[in-house]
Amino acid sequence: MIVVRTERISKEAVDAWFAMWQLQQQAIHEAHSKRDKTVKKLMEQAIAHYEQFVLAASDVATLDIAETYELFPINGMERLQFVKMRPGQYACYRQLDELFIETKKRCARLRLKK
Repeated sequence: MIVVRTERISKEAVDAWFAMWQLQQQAIHEAHSKRDKTVKKLMEQAIAHYEQFVLAASDVATLDIAETYELFPINGMERLQFVKMRPGQYACYRQLDELFIETKKRCARLRLKK
């Protein structure tokens, strides 16, 4: 299991990470509402943002799908792979939103635990 570095999931760090997601989320939601073709690019940027946080918090260079990450919510890796396969779909946007929310909650639990 790849454990999380507690100092990297401080409330301030997680809040800044999540605030950036909220900005991205608004843009993605608007693009979906307008059926704009830029949604795929926006989603790819948001996916990269999510992965960068997981990598930084776990202190690893790349995500390995064979590994288990303490920071991921239940079925997190499988869900992330689903999102990456079809980033232009609305269902993937909703799934990514849930991953962000659940990961934020998981960070809070891990801070209390450690």
